[in-house]
Amino acid sequence: MEKINRKGLLVIISAPSGAGKSTLISLLKRDFPKFEFSISYTTREPRVGEIHGRDYFFVSKKEFIKLKKENFFAEWAEVHGNYYGTPKEAVLKALKQGKDLLFDIDVQGAMQIKQNLNKGIFIFIFPPSLEELKRRLEKRNTDSPETINIRLANAKKEIQEANIFDYWIINDKLEAAYLQLKSIIIAEKLRPCFFPDLPKKILEQT
Repeated sequence: MEKINRKGLLVIISAPSGAGKSTLISLLKRDFPKFEFSISYTTREPRVGEIHGRDYFFVSKKEFIKLKKENFFAEWAEVHGNYYGTPKEAVLKALKQGKDLLFDIDVQGAMQIKQNLNKGIFIFIFPPSLEELKRRLEKRNTDSPETINIRLANAKKEIQEANIFDYWIINDKLEAAYLQLKSIIIAEKLRPCFFPDLPKKILEQT
């Protein structure tokens, strides 16, 4: 059968810190190796080994602010005094070329993408409870009690905004949560909107 051109999948995954999002995404990348991460723009200095255009696009704050005013970014944020942003047109071009893009992003970034691109599959990962989330954060042994309290306060805010997402997953047991996440991706890849030419291609076969 002739190769069917398929539009790319845009997947946005958000979760409170400590909910296990990074582990789930690493499993997703293992089973779906064609997923790509969009290259962001940033105003921070390159770290050792980082290459402009491969790891990030490194720009000045003046240039970043100029681009932001021109609505160049699908989403942007200021983190520890530096700006980070995802270029809108680059994302749309990649999707048109059939590339699958994966965004590991906070709730505010997800809201911006939803507003600016009006497309994507939005998945929110919940912890089983705030008590369990606190236990996980303490077990990591990387944050001070003050930082953990800040993360828990942020988690409450993010959970309250979870209704903007299309899918909710509770990461109680990792294997079950990942099965749900994987099932969402498989099902979404079968939506007609991602390969609208399929009926025509089938009918053209002799």
